[in-house]
Amino acid sequence: MAAIGIIGSGSWGIALAVLLHTNGHRVTVWSTREEKARSLRESRRLKTLPDVELPEDMEFTGDLETAMRDKQVLVMAVPSIYVRATAAKMCPYCADGQLIVNVAKGIEEATLKTLSEIIEEEIPRAKVTVLSGPSHAEEVSRGLPTTCVVGAGDRGTAEYVQALFMSSSFRVYTSPDVLGIEVGGAMKNVIALAAGIADGLGCGDNTKAALITRGINEIARLGIAMGGRFETFSGLTGIGDLIVTCASMHSRNRRAGILIGKGYTMEAAMQEVEMVVEGVYSAKAGLALAEKYQVQMPILTEVNHVLFDGKSARDAVEDLMLRDRTVESQGVPWEA
Repeated sequence: MAAIGIIGSGSWGIALAVLLHTNGHRVTVWSTREEKARSLRESRRLKTLPDVELPEDMEFTGDLETAMRDKQVLVMAVPSIYVRATAAKMCPYCADGQLIVNVAKGIEEATLKTLSEIIEEEIPRAKVTVLSGPSHAEEVSRGLPTTCVVGAGDRGTAEYVQALFMSSSFRVYTSPDVLGIEVGGAMKNVIALAAGIADGLGCGDNTKAALITRGINEIARLGIAMGGRFETFSGLTGIGDLIVTCASMHSRNRRAGILIGKGYTMEAAMQEVEMVVEGVYSAKAGLALAEKYQVQMPILTEVNHVLFDGKSARDAVEDLMLRDRTVESQGVPWEA
């Protein structure tokens, strides 16, 4: 049994807290707001996971030091835009070699750093790993079969984290490709916005399939240019995560995209969803990375035009369809 601190009390943090508690670990959850921690202690319910009753011996606190003290593992479960600020607050309480598992997905717009790079920058003495994959909190919290990947710089650490999370309903694989895992996790949210926009416009299954397949092509091109591995993008944290995020109504990115396709502004769509829409924050960062590594990403480019430049969603779809003719894969040459 391990003592684990969950840093963040949103749906994903609570779902993982329930999973880890079921696995026999002692779990403490930190919320940035004491009143929310108090509500969780008293009601044993989270509004966004209404069917999940939180165990009586699961602890909730608004005090960061309490959540971190004497913990073998810390799970970083705050939205990507708050990772740097939260990591900076955590730094004074971190032990040397503290193991941190980041479960958020995103790229920092100002620096183009991955979230694990940000945590390592703010907490140099920590050992940072990532957990990612097609895993909606609503399903994990109910014990529905799910698979994820742990990425770490060394095999031993990856296998330790794998053992913590592994259960009969939560299968965990390991990978050394931390960068590829994080790029896939961040960029799939932008493609999911595009998939939602297409749904909002009334497009069909053909369109969804096109966005998923061409979307993973874009993500892989960027990730490989940055140093990620092709195999990662053909796996759970690439095509797997992209499929679930583009297809499910659990996906806040897809839901926001549907509203944008129906004519909502980006700001209005985010207010309607009432949760952080990570793809909005990753879109500009993804475009900057594409320019930095000289990678063509037409879907991501059009999403940026719709989100930030006032372009209509219907015009964006037409421009994608009318791009110059080309081959499907540069890696498949003609014989003659």
